[in-house]
Amino acid sequence: MDVTYNKLFKLLIDKEMKKMEFAKDVGISPNTLAKLSRNELVSMEVIVRICRKLNCSIEDIMEVLPETRERS
Repeated sequence: MDVTYNKLFKLLIDKEMKKMEFAKDVGISPNTLAKLSRNELVSMEVIVRICRKLNCSIEDIMEVLPETRERS
């Protein structure tokens, strides 16, 4: 399952927030921020903290992409 957090980073740009400042405010580690930047899975706890901080829903910060299947 692939995810993208492009919506989150666009939202941060719109709110003129820097990634590192945002991570500190939310209480997420630099490693977790790096995972978000690489569109890797993070815990639901992190997602909930981000949504609460930004006063938004999950759909506002991430998207689950359709599964890609490799052809043999």
